[in-house]
Amino acid sequence: MPVSSLNLYMIRTILGLFVLLLFGHPLASAQASKRPNVLIIYADDLGTMDLGCLGQDNLQTPNLDRLAAGGLLLTQMYAPAPVCSASRVGLLTGRFPVRAGQPGNGALNAEEVTIAETFAAAGYRTGQVGKWHLGHSDSQNPGGQGFDDWFGHLGGCIDNYSHFFYWNGPNRHDLFENGNEVFRGGEYFPDLMQQRCRSFIDAKDDRPWLLYWAFNSPHYPYQGTKRWLQHYASTPTPRREYSAFLSTMDETIGKVLGHLDASGQADSTIVIFQADHGHSTETRAFGGGGDAGVYRGAKFSLFEGGIRVPSIVRYPKKFPAGEKRDQFLTGCDWLPTLSQLCDVPLPTDTNDRKVNLDGDSVVDVLSKNVPGKSPQFYWHFGAGKHPQWAIRSGPWKLIGHPRDTSAAQKEWVDGGRLPTERWLSNLDVDPSEATNLAASHPEQVRRLEKIAEQYRSQW
Repeated sequence: MPVSSLNLYMIRTILGLFVLLLFGHPLASAQASKRPNVLIIYADDLGTMDLGCLGQDNLQTPNLDRLAAGGLLLTQMYAPAPVCSASRVGLLTGRFPVRAGQPGNGALNAEEVTIAETFAAAGYRTGQVGKWHLGHSDSQNPGGQGFDDWFGHLGGCIDNYSHFFYWNGPNRHDLFENGNEVFRGGEYFPDLMQQRCRSFIDAKDDRPWLLYWAFNSPHYPYQGTKRWLQHYASTPTPRREYSAFLSTMDETIGKVLGHLDASGQADSTIVIFQADHGHSTETRAFGGGGDAGVYRGAKFSLFEGGIRVPSIVRYPKKFPAGEKRDQFLTGCDWLPTLSQLCDVPLPTDTNDRKVNLDGDSVVDVLSKNVPGKSPQFYWHFGAGKHPQWAIRSGPWKLIGHPRDTSAAQKEWVDGGRLPTERWLSNLDVDPSEATNLAASHPEQVRRLEKIAEQYRSQW
């Protein structure tokens, strides 16, 4: 006889209760604790080439360089978007930001399933420290998106001493702890963050943990410590201010990584460092400070300098140390990759259906250096009639409604949107995207536009 819907519901409920009881058993707790911890460190407005391990000889990033020496330097990592909120949506959901309903800066749709919700359902304790920038309501703040414990600011940036958000007024205090506004005026925010990370790591709990630590640096306001401002005293502005804040971030990260070592958890913890997108050339950033190397573009642009970002991963139990991976990777790949490494089921929606992810697990790329997937990804930034979008397929990349936000000293910059609707590049031949091939390769334009339309028809 067919099982009735009611009986099926009862069976699933009983099975669910059994799983909950099992996870409460000491043996299950011990098994869960053998799974790796996860520390995701997300930098903000960091230039494509701005780490010592990437060849910069005018920057001091010894702690991140040490992390790369103990792990893998990922040289072709792409952010999900060229702007803060959308990039975070891609990281946390494993989906194109526009598919998840966020093509720019703004709140994360509450119905989206985050990495925190996914890992919490599998027995992990979850924490968030630092910048959120994905919504203020109870359903959209970190607590509403699966983080058990959280501390930081909900908006896009804050003053690191007063913890006020300065934009177009009125000025707004923005520092919260687990849904409650807290006042720590005069205390340096990077110090508050590293203290909170250390206390989260030290919590007396047998469960494995996932901690998402999102910096507001080297994003403006540039507020590096006195030590680093003095170190870069002879560096011209705005590189001086930017570098001081970046080295301050590196020093702050070093304190937490050192604590991870001292706690005996380093070998059993997957550590990911990545930037959300390219460096800023906004007025608030004094017009620049970051360095994209040979790559055109910066924050807000879908040229390489806006979306190609520094990235490092370390996991001593699985990955070799001191190697590079040059394969095409994206920030959307982390959720499925971590799910595989941590034996966590991929996310499902409220109807128990697997969520449509745009990232792929790259465990074999990282551990075995296999060739990896052929590059293909879709970026979409902005709304209205002329949003920027880009599609990459193999070495070919097509940008719709291109915008160049490179700093003024770059020879190709024209100060904003280019006087063309399509920009085509072959990145194997022209990684700087200096020459538009759209007119000479119309067949590639048509092919890439068709792929982009196929993606857009899905949402």
